[in-house]
Amino acid sequence: MKILKKIIWALLILFVLIQFYPRPEKNIQTGPASNNIANRYAPRQDVQNILKVSCNDCHSNNTVYPWYSKLQPVAMFLGNHIRDGKKELNFDEFLGYAPSRQFHKFEEIKKIINEGEMPMQSYTLLHRDAKLTADEKSSIIQWVDASMDQMKAQYPPDSLVRKKKA
Repeated sequence: MKILKKIIWALLILFVLIQFYPRPEKNIQTGPASNNIANRYAPRQDVQNILKVSCNDCHSNNTVYPWYSKLQPVAMFLGNHIRDGKKELNFDEFLGYAPSRQFHKFEEIKKIINEGEMPMQSYTLLHRDAKLTADEKSSIIQWVDASMDQMKAQYPPDSLVRKKKA
């Protein structure tokens, strides 16, 4: 029992000390996002709502932070997820991507949604409303298909193919 008490005290002290570790910079953009995906590939209102609830915390420049994000090590964990998510796909920077990358990202969105990989289970555990229903998935896929068709009509076919790195 004495050893358990020491372990609890050590964990408590560690928890307090880790709070002094610097938190990642907040992912909050001020002002309009001129490269936002909706400026060219405007989703219907229902799809905008789905993206806002299920995607934008990690794939935009505006994260809605829960109260527990102020605690370490949660702040580090969230910061890493947001950084990695934005690196992979950032809806607020989407129009700054080359057309081939935009087209490829649409392909990836479709694949990931169809396979149920997004939103991540670690996110939906705490954000139950972010879990996608079959209808929501269908709505996103329809928007992606329409956006890809728009790109095919706007760009030459070879500009939508990603170049293989040498």
